[in-house]
Amino acid sequence: MAGEVIRVLARIRLLPTDEGGRSFPIPGGTSYRPNHNFFGSDNSEMAVGLIELPEGESLHPGETVDVEVVFLTWPRLTPELYQGREWIIQEGRTVVGVGRVLRVDG
Repeated sequence: MAGEVIRVLARIRLLPTDEGGRSFPIPGGTSYRPNHNFFGSDNSEMAVGLIELPEGESLHPGETVDVEVVFLTWPRLTPELYQGREWIIQEGRTVVGVGRVLRVDG
């Protein structure tokens, strides 16, 4: 990703399909770039972040994984990234998962 970035280790949980989550898994070896919403599901301000699963792994609806998330630096986001902070993961306006910061790596 170009520009300044903040890397965090996060626990990502995808909602099960029957709870409105994705229908298909996120395949490893590809860049998954959903919307990251730290300000509530009714807020349209989203952070730009990238989740990269290792090649050969995938994340299925209903599963949880610890993975690095790389966010583009944004002044409003920086104070929101601290250990234990949870946020909403969306595809468009659809909530598909939640994240929780385990560690901020800078």
